[in-house]
Amino acid sequence: MQQVQLSEAEQRVYQAVTTLEARGQVPYPDLIAEESGLTQEQVGSPLHLLTEKGLLHREDSPMAGLDFGARFCARQMA
Repeated sequence: MQQVQLSEAEQRVYQAVTTLEARGQVPYPDLIAEESGLTQEQVGSPLHLLTEKGLLHREDSPMAGLDFGARFCARQMA
């Protein structure tokens, strides 16, 4: 299995997403920022990079007409 190198911010953001999911919370950017101890502006780049690396995927609001913004979910590692 290939090891992916992550920056400190990427590690913090990824850990925040998995922690939120484990608690049954929806990982929206504001909650990710709060959980990771970063600002919303600081989590933008790590979220994008983690998505590019295939560690997170973005999901838009599942209910038509109710847009709470994008949420980011961890990919299950096989």
